[in-house]
Amino acid sequence: MSLSIRKKVLIALGAPALFALGAATAMALVPSISVVPLLETTKTIVGEPIVYPTGAPAKITASIINVSPGAATGWHKHGVPLVGLIMEGELTVDYGSKGKRTFKQGQAFAEAINETHQGTNNGTEMVRLFVVYMGAEGLPSSIPEKAPE
Repeated sequence: MSLSIRKKVLIALGAPALFALGAATAMALVPSISVVPLLETTKTIVGEPIVYPTGAPAKITASIINVSPGAATGWHKHGVPLVGLIMEGELTVDYGSKGKRTFKQGQAFAEAINETHQGTNNGTEMVRLFVVYMGAEGLPSSIPEKAPE
């Protein structure tokens, strides 16, 4: 009789452990979600405060910009806030008197808004840049400019 009590005790104690092991195994098989913060800022890469355009309906534009080896974007400014993420390659951006910065794969940045700048692919691989412009209806996302003196 004491053997059957022992069995009952082992079953009573072992069942929750086996259930927990099974549940943990099942949870490991369930897809999960993770969030990897890329950027959180109130200023652009050259220190400008980020200010959203007003006076027109808001407009968000997302683009992938491909820059071939040796190619440059041309001198420009934006007039609207934007965030860039280098998906592939390396892009060097010349901000004139504010200096040059090189952005590498996986790097995110809040681009200069009212500072004239030019991005150049000095590497041997294609640069793929994911950009999100936070503008307004009727405002261009990029404005051509003359090179700074």
